[in-house]
Parts: sequence; structure tokens; C-alpha cells
Amino acid sequence: MKQVLFVCVENANRSQMAEAFARMLGGNSIEVFSAGSQPSGKVNPKAVASMRELAYDLSVHDSKSLDDLPDVEFDFVATMGCGDACPMVRSRKREDWFIPDPKNLPPDEFREVRDLIRDKVRVALEDLGVTSGVGLPGDKGI
Repeated sequence: MKQVLFVCVENANRSQMAEAFARMLGGNSIEVFSAGSQPSGKVNPKAVASMRELAYDLSVHDSKSLDDLPDVEFDFVATMGCGDACPMVRSRKREDWFIPDPKNLPPDEFREVRDLIRDKVRVALEDLGVTSGVGLPGDKGI
């Protein structure tokens, strides 16, 4: 089973949505984590609402710290916007995704960031050999 991790500053928006998409796309073939370098302690209600539009309940997620992660070597780690505040996490592959923080964006722009995250998660999972064949609400033709 592949283990993937998504990290941003607050673990309230980007990394939470990435975790959700990885769960939706990867199913039981991966173990997914997200964390923040400076966790806010809660998931942004705008992220919850945005993912609700795609039939995913992000309200059951918690904002977590890097200290809450298991001591493992992840198969893949994506960092988003935390720069030097994202300490090195042991991983076989690591990417820094330059994704804007959607926290203060209006709903349409927030959705654009959400969809960018979905697309990047899909590619990352395919690169790991994780394909579920699951279509997501909002995909073309669905």
C-alpha cells in the first residue's frame, strides 16, 4: 500500500483538499495523510463547502501537525506554499506544488484552486501506479 502526504502551512485548505481527492481517487489502495507546518486547528469552512459540492465531507477532517504523522518513509510527499517552514519529511519522491492559498479567495477562484489540486493529485497518483478508474463529480462527462 502506497503512503502519500500533503503538507501546507495551516492544514486547513490545500493539503486537506489534496488528502480528500487522494482518498476519493485512490480508494483502499493508498494510505493518505495531510499536515501543516503551522496548523490552524480547524479546516476552513470554505474548503468544507467546496468539497461538499463534489460529495465529499471534509468536515470530518482535523487540522494536524507534522508531529502527528507516523514515522515512516512516504512514497510521495507534496508540499504547498510552506517553503522553508516545511521541514524535510522522509519520502521516496517529493514535489513542491506552487498552488496559491485559496483562504481569502471568492468562491469561483477557490473552486479553481480546488480543481487544480484535484488535477495534480490525479497525476501524482497515476505516477505512483495508483489508478482507481473512479470519476469525480465535476470531471468532464460526469
